[in-house]
Amino acid sequence: MNLQEKTTIGDFVAKDYRTAAIFSKYGIDFCCKGQRTIEEVCTKKNINEANLLNELNAVLLTKNDTEIDFNSWSLDLLINYIDKTHHRFIEEKTPLLIQFLDKLCSVHGSNHPELFEIKELFKDCADELTPHMKKEELILFPFIKEMIQATKSHGSIGQPLFETIKNPIAAMMNEHDNEGERFRKIALLTNNYTLPEDACNTYRVTFAMLEEFEQDLHKHIHLESNILFPKAKALEKFFSNEE
Repeated sequence: MNLQEKTTIGDFVAKDYRTAAIFSKYGIDFCCKGQRTIEEVCTKKNINEANLLNELNAVLLTKNDTEIDFNSWSLDLLINYIDKTHHRFIEEKTPLLIQFLDKLCSVHGSNHPELFEIKELFKDCADELTPHMKKEELILFPFIKEMIQATKSHGSIGQPLFETIKNPIAAMMNEHDNEGERFRKIALLTNNYTLPEDACNTYRVTFAMLEEFEQDLHKHIHLESNILFPKAKALEKFFSNEE
């Protein structure tokens, strides 16, 4: 058996983010459901494993001078990047998108009733993401940074209120799944952000922003679910083994 068949989707994307395009081509969720193996997802979706692996390996064997190797970054650097890039993106784009969606529903809702569901789905997403990010910024990220500092100073870490980092990570992963599902519904309702014939400029801007939001969210979730969280759990295990 090819060992790559047992490699998770998230492992491929963590190694080279360009493989995400291959998974998207086959309709495979690489961020929220990145813990599935190639063998598992190919069986479930009736995909030819050999063809998928050949395409993935073709990407991996091609030199990449532009994609950032986030997998090689220190965890504190990665946390700062997620906070200042992806969290800030959500904070800046969310109010604008809600404003534009409200306007679209008012002007085009009678001809395109799906806009009301799209608006509600996005508002639900915004309502979930705000506390989600705060829990990361105020609880999870500081504890990871505490572990990093302890490794540098050869010190110890205190017992967190959540007992083990696996608990908040499990909660974050579940919330990632929720957002992934919401945007799958939005993509379906918008026919993958295809504009109707009567689309105005606000329509064009809103759909472009929604698509950009989804793409940014996919990368955001990938960085956490496939790189940051597994390494944070391994770091906590290191301290547990030392005791």
